[in-house]
Amino acid sequence: MSEAGAPVGALLVLVDPVARRLDGESVRIAKDVLSAGAAAKICLPETPEEFARALARRGHRRPVIVGDDRALVRTVGLLHRERALAAAGALSLVPVGPVSALPLAHALGVPTGTVAAARAVLDGAVRTYDLLVDDSDGVVLGGLRIPPLRPVAGARRPVAARSVWSACRSLVRTLGRPPVAGAGAAAQVAAVYRLRVEADGVLLADVDRPVEDVSVAGRDGLAEVVVRTGDSQGTVTALARSVTVSGADFRYRADHAVAGPVRRRTWTMRPAAWGLTVPRDPS
Repeated sequence: MSEAGAPVGALLVLVDPVARRLDGESVRIAKDVLSAGAAAKICLPETPEEFARALARRGHRRPVIVGDDRALVRTVGLLHRERALAAAGALSLVPVGPVSALPLAHALGVPTGTVAAARAVLDGAVRTYDLLVDDSDGVVLGGLRIPPLRPVAGARRPVAARSVWSACRSLVRTLGRPPVAGAGAAAQVAAVYRLRVEADGVLLADVDRPVEDVSVAGRDGLAEVVVRTGDSQGTVTALARSVTVSGADFRYRADHAVAGPVRRRTWTMRPAAWGLTVPRDPS
């Protein structure tokens, strides 16, 4: 990750429609600050398709996104699939939305205040970030995780569907029966994955052993893979250029959004693949 001065130039300000609906006042402030400091073309797309068309017609203008994390991820994904991330130069984000929709912006160093973020667009520095790209041409800006499964309790008929006498007899039988050994353990076993995890071709876990949790994040131009197993091996970690997970259908969280289910997915790390304007380091 490196920093360089951000040329202001002409801006293409893309206002996400969700941001306009949720906080029109913050959108107005962002437009005013940006227009006062640079030649800014303001676009107000109504649909994702209009958003994509406006971005594709940006010309030499530098894209500025006014919206939340999803709007930023969408923009990077569109430019990646256009093979234009490098040509587009640094992106900028003015976060607008609830705090719960902006954890990625915060992690990337973008100010959460509208005025501070807009000023960073005009006089900030460009910081480059790694990018995870999957085999379906999807992108991950922050990190991804295959979270633990939740054990599912056995289905029970509602009490209202039985007579009171039947319910009482059932309760007496339950109280008088000794606890079944290993019942909790059985629930835990049911709450693990059977996945094959490979990092640059090196096997970290296979389907014959339980996997409770997998996470992948960028670290110094490589993907740091952490696999938490459900056996004596404990936690396995590795640094790799690519990571492949396969096995039974699984879902994963990428940039705080849920994707899947899939049976196989490969992510490849692309170091310093995109840039974002952030406030300059005061030092």
